[in-house]
Amino acid sequence: MFVPKPRANVRLPAVAGSFYPPAKGELRATVEALLADAKPSGQKRLIGVISPHAGYMHSGPVAASVFVEVAAAGHGYTRVLLVGPPHYLPVRGIAASSAKAFATPLGDVPIDTDAVALVDDRLVSIDDKAHAPEHSIEVELPFLQTVLGDFTLIPLLVGDASPQEVAGVIGASMDGRTLLVVSTDLSHYLDDATAKARDRATAAAIERLDYTTLGPYDACGFSALNGALCAGQERGWTINRLDLRNSGETSGDHSRVVGYGAWAICAAESAST
Repeated sequence: MFVPKPRANVRLPAVAGSFYPPAKGELRATVEALLADAKPSGQKRLIGVISPHAGYMHSGPVAASVFVEVAAAGHGYTRVLLVGPPHYLPVRGIAASSAKAFATPLGDVPIDTDAVALVDDRLVSIDDKAHAPEHSIEVELPFLQTVLGDFTLIPLLVGDASPQEVAGVIGASMDGRTLLVVSTDLSHYLDDATAKARDRATAAAIERLDYTTLGPYDACGFSALNGALCAGQERGWTINRLDLRNSGETSGDHSRVVGYGAWAICAAESAST
């Protein structure tokens, strides 16, 4: 079992060795191989993505279809606003971290502490206990480290905040250098046919920017996702599907699957954010 050594002010990896390889060389090779197998579709005005967060053996190819678009965009993002759900501890509103960096086997990702401090403190609080075991933020980082190199991070776990509240935080954080990453899986533990039907309906809601219908049975990160859809409605974004499948394709078990989807978030033609 991989057990990282504690370091002051650094949020250590919680799922290295289970969701992805714990060794730097193996992890880099795994991510690079997944990206090499994915083909960019040439999204224009890319400002964000929606990506799954399961173990790389299951959702890695779907996540790669997202991050190969980021690499191809060549936009020079220097900051990532990463929003996802808490799976282990409940969060009131939105939870930031007091850490100065989030670590993975590929190195440390520095937190934009100034940006975190500027976020509305009536809605966003520091909750290191919720962040410590959480994988929804962590599993996106090795992909981002590989395609972006150096960047700063705003990591937020979205609990019971409304779509409008989350959209406000997103809107306040986005600029021409910031990439939005929404981390979510789709349906959980349905049979293959039922899961595909539900995930197709979820995909349709995402693509029409409908933030009023999705709930916890549609996507574990529904609160973060609905906030992004609300922000998209306000700003004229479009959301384009890159991939949609489930864990049955990799596990071989079609009786109880988890859905994974990938989307590109693109700015309106007249705007960059």
